[in-house]
Amino acid sequence: MTRMLLVPFKLLNHLHHHHRRSFSLRPPHHSLLLLPSSIQAAPSPSRRFSPFMEVFSAVASKGSTHQHAVAIRVGQISYTYHQLLLSAFSISKLLSHNTSTPGQNDSTTAHLGGARIGIEAKPSAEFVSAVLGTWFSGGVAVPLALSYPEAELLHVINDSDVSVILSTEKNNEPLQNAAAKGDAHFSVIPDVSIVSETGDVDGMDMLAETTLRNTNRAVEDPALIIYTSGTTGKPKGVVHTHRSIAAQVQTLSEAWEYTPTDQFLHCLPLHHVHGLFNALLAPLYAGSMVEFLPKFSVRGIWQRWRESYPLDGTHVPDAITVFTGVPTMYTRLLQGYEAMDTDLQAASASASSKLRLMMCGSSALPYPVMQQWETITGHRLLERYGMTEFVMALSNPLKGLRKGGTVGKPFPGVETKILADDSGSDAGIGELCVRSLSLFKEYWKLPQVTEQSFVDGGFFKTGDAVKVDEDGYYIILGRTSADIMKVGGYKLSALEIEAVLLEVSHVDSGPKTLSFFISASFVLQ
Repeated sequence: MTRMLLVPFKLLNHLHHHHRRSFSLRPPHHSLLLLPSSIQAAPSPSRRFSPFMEVFSAVASKGSTHQHAVAIRVGQISYTYHQLLLSAFSISKLLSHNTSTPGQNDSTTAHLGGARIGIEAKPSAEFVSAVLGTWFSGGVAVPLALSYPEAELLHVINDSDVSVILSTEKNNEPLQNAAAKGDAHFSVIPDVSIVSETGDVDGMDMLAETTLRNTNRAVEDPALIIYTSGTTGKPKGVVHTHRSIAAQVQTLSEAWEYTPTDQFLHCLPLHHVHGLFNALLAPLYAGSMVEFLPKFSVRGIWQRWRESYPLDGTHVPDAITVFTGVPTMYTRLLQGYEAMDTDLQAASASASSKLRLMMCGSSALPYPVMQQWETITGHRLLERYGMTEFVMALSNPLKGLRKGGTVGKPFPGVETKILADDSGSDAGIGELCVRSLSLFKEYWKLPQVTEQSFVDGGFFKTGDAVKVDEDGYYIILGRTSADIMKVGGYKLSALEIEAVLLEVSHVDSGPKTLSFFISASFVLQ
């Protein structure tokens, strides 16, 4: 059966012409234009997406046709897609005011012309609305990490030439100081709940008008700058366009079958692609609900799962269905499980087994952790591979064999090749290169570095050494510059050596020694 997807700007066109004074924004059935998902999942390089990219379009469609569908939950407070849409428009007006030129009409939302907008990456509905509002205004979102030390925060602000910094708090001294030093305007993001209560019909009319007026905006316009971790130098700004973002959220939602019935438990940083794309933008594109935890909490996660699936079988409407994390999170969750009494372990194991999907990424998952997690929860963690420069490229299958120690195969539409070095040793091992529609446009203000990062044919050099097993699954061996050792004519992977040590330690000494080895390995890295 062919799945059908809504093209939301037909909806906005209907809003513009037929609901000039309607606050509900509910279009009749005939205003919906449906296309096969296969057409949208694999866009051609020349295709022009909706002007603000698919995520904004999807939120607009959900907010207009399903006003009460929950998009974000923080604690006990829920925010609907409709509220996000109203808030995004309010932020768009705020940005237009802060960047307006003399004589400009303050009642309209101006095109920001690619101005960079720094946004405090705090897990909140306000962060989501700020990103959408920035895109709606033609700006470029630059997530600012809460964990940045001042020097790194200033580097990001100054390097990206941020003109406005949006904060979720009025008295955010670090961001206020950074804004002053970086010559940027500091503004507080309006509370989504308050904005949605005071949202007016004229504002929604203007949203539709502005949307339709800018339908020719280029899909290659920058939309997002995410800074790398800077392990080999100063953090670099990775520029993603509306097209690359759209291609990625479509790919992830299709491959992992995100749906409006999914509810994500989110406890990842929002200034990295794992937390921003896999666990937020792609779910919103699919119409799912994302529940933010302010920070990672072993007790909080186990408790939330138990609340979702009580032992007595009671149906819970807001039950969590998807969780994604990094290996250290799963290690700590296992430690928390071991510290529980027998009854609590039984309830926790039963609850966690009922989630639809659990995933792991951002670093190598030790095989003993995968095994122990599967024994307790029944879930074989889905491992995948990505980088800031292209988000996700490889994945173990949602349905089918998930092989431990591998990151699966390329997503549909992703091309790969392996560059062998000049030594001629160990055929089949080399640097992974990736080409896909989700590739970044450039490193911000670093044209030479950008050029050197690609090989003929537009393939991006990842810097990761890989090999492919007999089933076509990719195995990450480590960074070519640090984790691959040449000994006696052979290439040895530090990650594979580590994996063997961890497995031996698990067999000989049990989970406590395993946890020590894992913690030590991450310190060394």
